[in-house]
Amino acid sequence: MDNQKKKVVLNWSSGKDCALALFKIQKDPKYKLKKLFTTLNKTNKRVSMHGIHEKLLKSQAREIGLPIDVLYLEENISMRRYSDLIELKMQDFKNEEIYHSAFGDILLEDVKEYRERQLELIGMKAVFPLWKENTTKIIEDFVRLGFKAIIVAAAAEHFDKRFLGREIDNYFIEQLPKEVDPCGENGEFHTFCYDGPIFRNKVLFEKGEIKSANYPNPSGDGEVIFHFLELLPIWQ
Repeated sequence: MDNQKKKVVLNWSSGKDCALALFKIQKDPKYKLKKLFTTLNKTNKRVSMHGIHEKLLKSQAREIGLPIDVLYLEENISMRRYSDLIELKMQDFKNEEIYHSAFGDILLEDVKEYRERQLELIGMKAVFPLWKENTTKIIEDFVRLGFKAIIVAAAAEHFDKRFLGREIDNYFIEQLPKEVDPCGENGEFHTFCYDGPIFRNKVLFEKGEIKSANYPNPSGDGEVIFHFLELLPIWQ
């Protein structure tokens, strides 16, 4: 029965991993998925590193059939400020008797440990439906299940601008450079998921401009360049 299931909020980035995590949670009899949650840049209303605008996020949520909660973050936010704001939002979910927060993480131990530690401090638990699964199998399952997604951001270290807008399909998997994780788990690329078994209807959009931006290198050495594809919503 639904009232015996554990209520879950899913951290939604708009891409393939969170979409597949959502699919798995919906199939798991232990859980009841109540809503989606995402953070957006307060200035441009976009998902960090994916570059997806709030309008398309809301289109996804509408076609999934779940409410979406949005937390707007200022640019160049400190980690302390970020943690404080996330804690306040998680407290809101606890007030709704939601005690589990799900993520699409697969391999990054430090990220998993951070999420678990922060949630434990406020009496919540983390759920990782894809954790430690083989990333080749994950991307193959994604395609086999009928999901549709395109590349919206890619690291210039691995890809040129022509890679933007590519569909995630079997040919894409075969053509990936050997040094790139099949799911982009090390941040090599990011996606926008617009169709599949979790959606009632396809999310409609148009492809816009391709732009590039520099970011501090996570390793601390210089900068990295990312290419971004603008996606423009088409209202159904």
